[in-house]
Amino acid sequence: MTKVYPTAPPREKAYLVGAGSKNERPLLPIEDSVEELGRLADTAGLEVVGQAIQRFNRPDRSTYIGSGKVEEVKMMVEELGAGVVIFDDELSPRHQRELEKIFGEEIKVLDRTALILDIFALHANTAEGKLQVELAQLEYRVPRLTRMWTHLARQAGGRAGGAGGGVGLRGPGETQLEADRREIGHRISFVKDQLEKVRARRERHRMKRQQTELKVVAIVGYTNAGKSTLLNRLTDANVLSADMLFATLDPTTRKVQMPGGREVLFTDTVGFIQKLPTHIVASFRATLEEIKDADMLLHVVDSTHPNAGAQIDSVEDTLAELEVDHLPVVVALNKIDQLPEGLPPDANLDIDAPMVGVSAHTGEGIEDLLTTIEAVMTRYMTEIMIELPYAKGDLRSLFYERGQVDSEEPNDHGLRIYGRIPHRLVPYFEPYLVN
Repeated sequence: MTKVYPTAPPREKAYLVGAGSKNERPLLPIEDSVEELGRLADTAGLEVVGQAIQRFNRPDRSTYIGSGKVEEVKMMVEELGAGVVIFDDELSPRHQRELEKIFGEEIKVLDRTALILDIFALHANTAEGKLQVELAQLEYRVPRLTRMWTHLARQAGGRAGGAGGGVGLRGPGETQLEADRREIGHRISFVKDQLEKVRARRERHRMKRQQTELKVVAIVGYTNAGKSTLLNRLTDANVLSADMLFATLDPTTRKVQMPGGREVLFTDTVGFIQKLPTHIVASFRATLEEIKDADMLLHVVDSTHPNAGAQIDSVEDTLAELEVDHLPVVVALNKIDQLPEGLPPDANLDIDAPMVGVSAHTGEGIEDLLTTIEAVMTRYMTEIMIELPYAKGDLRSLFYERGQVDSEEPNDHGLRIYGRIPHRLVPYFEPYLVN
């Protein structure tokens, strides 16, 4: 009889800790936030074996959750055989140092930020994505350098994680193990310089796209809302889509034929999540600038999620941080095929934007969504009347291709055209405007 032996390494066991102030109302209830943390841990390849929740008036200065709760967690960690303790909030360097002393060298102490960065390192496929993850990890680890370096050297076997280093250790590479603070500072400067080059290259690509005058729709939304699946449905883009958080990090841009015949570019972007630290957003600036240069936003919402309203608030907060909350928005209420019969997808959602129920999986509502996007685009176009000489056939073609012509009348001087065009095209037609 042939025996089959598993070749995959056993999953590390993780114990989750959620905490919150009794006096504050977080975006998500603590229990739901810890549940989301569990999904993040699963995405990172961990097995969650237990959790604890602590409510306090204010964080403990030394251990964040208080010495009594720490001892309780330590006892459960030992009993369950967990090797990782993950806190749902970002720990200060002092909190992390104290907790590591208490739990001992055999237990890794991570926070939500470190876990998200580990997932980013796992899913970054392009050179740009890897640079962005490395920058975020280095800036996160600098204040935690002393303890972080010693346990990385011990647990990663001198490889700083890589594919086999375990959760919380994947990342930039063995330069971290050998570098002191000054060298890490040099590495950060180098990575920033490389990202600036990426940013400049992206800017050239964007300028080239703008020369075609195609409108750009940036797809945004909470992680796992179905953005990549929707882009695949719209364009057959073959973008990775999976039922996990942060399945894709690198932006993908594809051309879509709209119902009115015009072509529009749709760009998928990295998903948002609550408690996403500012320095992570800053590290992904080159990617997120795709959103800044968009003409409008397509906000994809998981209409089946019990905390859909809180997820919408989290996305809107991040968009405000990126200073793009002024752009026109259409909301795609995704996964309507999974809703109970008769339940509207916008039930209990407070959204001040056009909404369309869709299923990226089945294709239901896609035509309505494109029609709505096109209508909103038209609404944000500039209304003009021009008198164009007959010799300016190129401008007439541009008006018809990128604008909406309501009327055209020939006269002795040329063609009088009335309609709407994108704001950025107005300068082309200013010499021919009719007052």
